[in-house]
Amino acid sequence: VQLQASGGGLVQAGGFLRLSCAASGFSLDYYAIGWFRRAPGKEREFVAVIPWSPNVAGYADSVKGRFTISRDDAINTVTLRMNSLGPEDTGVYFCAATRRTIRSRERSDYDYWGQGTLVTVSS
Repeated sequence: VQLQASGGGLVQAGGFLRLSCAASGFSLDYYAIGWFRRAPGKEREFVAVIPWSPNVAGYADSVKGRFTISRDDAINTVTLRMNSLGPEDTGVYFCAATRRTIRSRERSDYDYWGQGTLVTVSS
């Protein structure tokens, strides 16, 4: 059972990135997938979540309107599209999976975690 986060990199403020979370060893069916991030010197915080069903996403206030989470269960992948990036979005981004809740913002509700991908936004 493994989650692989990818797509991070260095981008200028105002730019965009697309992160992917790919599952291997298990199907994402029935799993809610969340994205969290850890900024330098800060705790890991919730960014976005997408349930298995219904497909209604949830976002942190700080990213609402700029980030879009989506899933393609046919290829076992969840994508986080991040637009209008700012330096405050810099951090390591993690994807996580849970079947225990439908759409949680709490780290403790997630059972499987990817290794993280670094996003750096320069001003």
